Amino acid sequence: MFKTVPSAQSRNDEKVGGPIELVSTRGDFSLTDLGEHQVAVVTFGYTYCPDVCPMNQAVKKQALLELTEEERERVVPLMISVDPERDSLERLQEYTAFFGESFIGATGSQQQLEELADRYGVIWRRVEAENSAMGYTIDHSASLYLVNREGNIIQQVLYSSSPEGLVNAIKDFFNS
Repeated sequence: MFKTVPSAQSRNDEKVGGPIELVSTRGDFSLTDLGEHQVAVVTFGYTYCPDVCPMNQAVKKQALLELTEEERERVVPLMISVDPERDSLERLQEYTAFFGESFIGATGSQQQLEELADRYGVIWRRVEAENSAMGYTIDHSASLYLVNREGNIIQQVLYSSSPEGLVNAIKDFFNS
């Protein structure tokens, strides 16, 4: 089940959140381009992930289906790749398109991604897999973040296979 935790601002955690400006499957992406009443549902992952990332994207898709059309238009599903070596924009486009045309994939330089992950409290590391055709995997945090145009984390939703917590967090944002 998805669990929510208070926003970074209410935890007095100055290192969490902030602007997101990356190259994306839709051109340059910036949170500041969101409408005043829109929210981004941000996850950090990679397209070769065998389990967590496809589940997170599927949960985003399920959550969107539980919203009204008007509510869906106010949600921007964003996946930020932590594997810039393999996740080209073309690969991200192919991957995110599987979940829906509103899904956006974004990436950046290693330095940009490390700085962004640090601000959002995301932990990730490359793990060599010598006996695997993939060569390596990425261990990473699996939370989803509801983020507004100013880069404020409205809600952090913990990983789960159910869309319930994410739907509730989105609706809470819309009703606030």
